[in-house]
Amino acid sequence: MTEYGRGPGSEPWHPEDPLYGDVGWGGQQAQAGQRSPYDGRPQQYPQASQYGGWSQEQQPGYGGQQHQEHQQQHQQYDTSGQPQYDQQFTGHPQQQQFHQGGWDATGTHGQVPYAADPGDPYGQQPVAYGGEQPDFYGTEDAYPPPEPPGRRRPEPDPEPAADAEEEHGVLPGDDEDDEEHELQGRRERRGKGRKPVKSKKRRTGCACMVVVLVFGGGLGGVGYFGYKFYQNRFGTAPDFAGEGTSQTVTVEIPKGAGGWEIGRRLKEAGVVKSADAFVHAQGTTAGGKEIQAGAYLLKKEMSAASAVKLMLDPRSQNNVVVTEGERNTNVYAAIDKRLELPDGSTKKIARKQYKSLGLPSWAENNSDIMDPLEGFLWPATYPAAKGMKPEAILKQMVTQAKQKYAAYGLDGKARELGLNNAFELVTVASLVQAEGKTHDDFRKMAEVVYNRLKPTNTETNRLLQFDSTYNYLLGKSNIHISEKEINSNPSPYNTYTHKGLPPGPIGNPGEDALKATLNPTDDGWIYFVATDGTNNTEFAKTYAEFQELKDKFNASSGN
Repeated sequence: MTEYGRGPGSEPWHPEDPLYGDVGWGGQQAQAGQRSPYDGRPQQYPQASQYGGWSQEQQPGYGGQQHQEHQQQHQQYDTSGQPQYDQQFTGHPQQQQFHQGGWDATGTHGQVPYAADPGDPYGQQPVAYGGEQPDFYGTEDAYPPPEPPGRRRPEPDPEPAADAEEEHGVLPGDDEDDEEHELQGRRERRGKGRKPVKSKKRRTGCACMVVVLVFGGGLGGVGYFGYKFYQNRFGTAPDFAGEGTSQTVTVEIPKGAGGWEIGRRLKEAGVVKSADAFVHAQGTTAGGKEIQAGAYLLKKEMSAASAVKLMLDPRSQNNVVVTEGERNTNVYAAIDKRLELPDGSTKKIARKQYKSLGLPSWAENNSDIMDPLEGFLWPATYPAAKGMKPEAILKQMVTQAKQKYAAYGLDGKARELGLNNAFELVTVASLVQAEGKTHDDFRKMAEVVYNRLKPTNTETNRLLQFDSTYNYLLGKSNIHISEKEINSNPSPYNTYTHKGLPPGPIGNPGEDALKATLNPTDDGWIYFVATDGTNNTEFAKTYAEFQELKDKFNASSGN
């Protein structure tokens, strides 16, 4: 088969053919009643056409003998469209001219035979037409047949996805994908515009993977939560063994912390392995529920039972305890000892930084006040371990006192009791705490103070005459003070010589004394004497009763 025309009814498909898309299709359009591309004028072809015969002038590469052979082998069609083999090419010039560009009466396109190419080894063989000719356009892999110029469509642009696919490595199933892409390209060239076919195997594999992941994740989640549930309900809590390592750590336990909170803090510090183990040990150890707030010096990686036992041992507690009625000088010394600081370190810091420690706005600081923080270090237990700052510990104490005083509404209560402000109320509470011994004593002692401060007081003429204020001035606790010594000291803390309240509190009152100060008795008490010199305090309403109590005291003390 030559590379030129195929058979009747088809367009010459070779791009270099002069009749490609011109004469044959123009004739077809003219037959259909449309205007010919040559405006209806008959098309004339010279007798020496290069398709009718090969001349030496136009085709020097072909000889005369070849031309004669071509004429003998040429097939010609009559008006019925049937091939005529007994006629010569040169004998029917007009018929040749008609068949080269027109259609016969039956509408069958006459195909003009071409001379054989000398360089084509198959060009000298006769060509079969009709049913004997195999149809190379009917198979799926063949190129599409040519179409008229008006019906041609531009080829689709190549998709850039092919370049991206070449960058990937060879994966299983690539051979099948290549076949799919090749078939897709062929279908696009045939103008069918079909969508690419996705691999069924790939979709099936992805679906299976999703199902496996979903079910696997679900089973894993159920298993994990089931294990946690079993461990929480029936399993043994993680715990260390033994009494810990040589490494120590200080753990601060706040006031009001329960077992879970203590266990959590110990776990964070590396003392116990789990809070659950600590709570269990606390519940099974005698006295375990009595662990108090404060700072504890413990070892790392202790068993929970060992941690509970050590926290119950006072030797493990790194705390500073402010007792009810304790003076600030004693608190400062205790902080220095716990923090392993030189004596007087905390006292110096208190003098310099008292304004930044959080005192309430109504706290006073005049020149007569010996310590602005006196009365504002609330009695409680505070953590104090080596490495901590004294000002940090003091600030905790002041914060506690400020919160307590605010809860009782001291400003309003003070005016109801005949005082000027909350500061004076705290001062009264410190006197009640210093002179009283029991809760009943506190209420009576508060009434004694209020009665002596009254302007109508003719028994003492508004003089408190408390030994506790004078002892505070001296930094002592002496109940045997001579009258000469008292009368010679002009300090405003000497209530034997100065009327009214001392300049400020003389200690840190506790909550019991504060409550009694806010709720004194109303029995007319104005005198009191510690008849045994220590614990037994008796009260009197008149001076005569006071003398009797004084004689009783002298008898008990040997005076």
